[in-house]
Amino acid sequence: MRMSHIYQPVMIKTLLKHGGSAEISRIAQDLLSYDTSQKEYYELVTKNMVGKVLTKNRKITSKEGSKYCLDGFDKLSKDQQKSLIKICDLKISEYIQKRGERIWSHRHLSNDPIPGSIRYEVLKRAKGKCELCGISNKEKSLDVDHIIPRSKGGSNDISNLQSLCYTCNRQKRNLDNADLRDIGKFFEYREEGCVFCNLKRKKIEENEFAFAIKDNFPVTKGHHLVIPKRHVSDYFDLEQSEINSINKILFSVKHNLEKKDKTITGFNIGINSGVSAGQTIFHCHIHLIPRRDGDVKDPRGGVRGVIPEKQKY
Repeated sequence: MRMSHIYQPVMIKTLLKHGGSAEISRIAQDLLSYDTSQKEYYELVTKNMVGKVLTKNRKITSKEGSKYCLDGFDKLSKDQQKSLIKICDLKISEYIQKRGERIWSHRHLSNDPIPGSIRYEVLKRAKGKCELCGISNKEKSLDVDHIIPRSKGGSNDISNLQSLCYTCNRQKRNLDNADLRDIGKFFEYREEGCVFCNLKRKKIEENEFAFAIKDNFPVTKGHHLVIPKRHVSDYFDLEQSEINSINKILFSVKHNLEKKDKTITGFNIGINSGVSAGQTIFHCHIHLIPRRDGDVKDPRGGVRGVIPEKQKY
């Protein structure tokens, strides 16, 4: 089911209720009333910020189950209630005039929002689960999060996006202490003399953080290498956005190979990590090796063959 199945009837309903036309802000407000993720966000704000301060620190409210109560409310006259409401309205108005739009800057959408088609691909890739805690979208609403924040130069490329539940996404800023001020320089790091950092060969595919080339010494026809652009020796030192980029290219190259060569019936994906594992070029690279029926006498065991006597079991 697409969100248009909700959005479209809500907009038509709003237009009908307002004489055939309505301001965009009015339509947006009505759409918002159906967005449970926004409701859940402000429930968290209520419990963890506003409610906690007013209850524990200021002793103005108390919590009873899922409700907050204003202490001493039953002792207030109608006039006192109206007077307090006016005071609250005045405080809100004064602060808005003082701070302007900066109050909500942390909630504003980027001027370059994530296209709906990209959001769909990110959530599909995550199989409807939070990529941090693993909770399903059946239990919590999922957001599409920038791994490298937009404010730090992160892009809307799918390699820089991940699926997070609303809790992990809201908590991410507080828990992530990484210094992102030089994040651009981090991903631009290349090492002089590295064959993959200074590659002159044709790149078969390329995205923000990775690229693919044909292997110079192919194990089988169509053998490719997928390589992060940043100079990093070990797969286990890759950042999530780099892993996303690599996976995107792996799937794409696999798809194109299968499309062009119908004899391909399987693949081996291999990474050599460390001298003991056979690594000779210390710039991380992933082997994508097409397999075909009968290319070896007995393929059973596959990658276990890195230790030949352990391949068969």
